[in-house]
Amino acid sequence: MNIILLGPPGAGKGTQARLLVEERGMVQLSTGDMLREARQSGTDMGRRVAEVMDKGHLVTDEIVIGLIREKIEAGATGSGIIFDGFPRTLAQADALEALLREQGMRLDRAIEMQVDDEVLVDRVSGRSTCATCGEVYHDRTKPVPEDGHCTVCGGSKFNRRADDNAESLKTRLLAYYKQTSPLIGYYHCKGILAAVDGLRDVPQVASEIARLLGDHAVSETA
Repeated sequence: MNIILLGPPGAGKGTQARLLVEERGMVQLSTGDMLREARQSGTDMGRRVAEVMDKGHLVTDEIVIGLIREKIEAGATGSGIIFDGFPRTLAQADALEALLREQGMRLDRAIEMQVDDEVLVDRVSGRSTCATCGEVYHDRTKPVPEDGHCTVCGGSKFNRRADDNAESLKTRLLAYYKQTSPLIGYYHCKGILAAVDGLRDVPQVASEIARLLGDHAVSETA
C-alpha cells in the first residue's frame, strides 16, 4: 500500500510516518533525506544534486522523480511507501502518478491531516526534536526531561528549527495553501482522499489512519 500524507507544516506528518514505518514496515521516502543521501553517494545523480544545491538552486522535479525511481527499482518499498515532502504541486502529482504507473504501482491513499491554523501556530512555536530518533518535544506541553535525555532513545541532543516560530510558520502556511492544498481536490477527484483531525493526540490520529489504511480500497472522508 502506497500513501501520501498531506497537511501544513506542524500537522504531525513526520510523527505519523515514523509510526507507520515501525508498525507496518512501510518505507518513508523523504525528499530531504533522499537529496542528502544522493549528494553523498558519488553517483551520477548524486553529482547532479550536489551541483544544483551548491549553486543555491532548487532541485528540479525531474531529479526528485529520478531519485524516487532509483529507490523503487532498488526494491526500497517494504510493505508500502509513504511519500514525504513530495508531491507538493499538481505538476509533481502528475509526475509521481506517471512514475508509479510505469513501475506497475499506484497511490492507494492520500490522507489529509486537518488542523486549525491558530492552534497549529501554538503547537509549533517552542517545538524541538530529538536529534537521534526524531521524538518531538514542546516547551509548554511536553518539555525535554529535566535530565536532558530523550524518553524514547536516551539521546541528549535536541534540535530546534529556526523557522519554528509564529511569524515564520504563517509564511510557511501561506506557501502550503498556495502550492500544496490544490492536491486535496486532485486526490479527492481520484477517489483516494481521506481526512483525519491532525490536532488530536498522536495515538488517536494513528488509530484513525490505521482504520483508513485497513480499508484503503473504499474512498471516504472523515
